[in-house]
Amino acid sequence: MTKADLINQISEKAGITRVKAETVVNTIFDAMVEALIRDDRIEIRGFGSFVNRQYGAYQGRNPRTGEIINVGEKKLPFFKVGKELKEEVNKAAGSAAANPAKMTKPDSPGSSSASGAG
Repeated sequence: MTKADLINQISEKAGITRVKAETVVNTIFDAMVEALIRDDRIEIRGFGSFVNRQYGAYQGRNPRTGEIINVGEKKLPFFKVGKELKEEVNKAAGSAAANPAKMTKPDSPGSSSASGAG
C-alpha cells in the first residue's frame, strides 16, 4: 500500500474529499516524525510502537574498494508490531495456508504443487 492508496481509502471510507484525506494523512505522519525527532515513543494500541534505537559508532568497509571507513553513531526509527496486529496477520496467513490456491497465482509455474513449507 502506498501513501496515495491510503489517502484514497480514507477518502472513500470517511466520505471526505481526497484533499481533506491527504491533509489528515500528512498531519498524522508529520506528528509522528516530530515525535521521533524529539525522541518520544509512539504507541498505537493494537497496531504497534515506534521508538528510536541508538547505534554506536563502528568501522565498516567499502565493499567496492575494501577501504575501511568510520561510521558515526546514529539513531534509527524501529517499529515493533503489536500483539493484536500480529495475531490478525497470522490468522489471515493461516487461512491462506489452509487454501493454497489463494496463495499462488494461477499462471505461475508450480502453482498446482504448493508444498506449504516455510
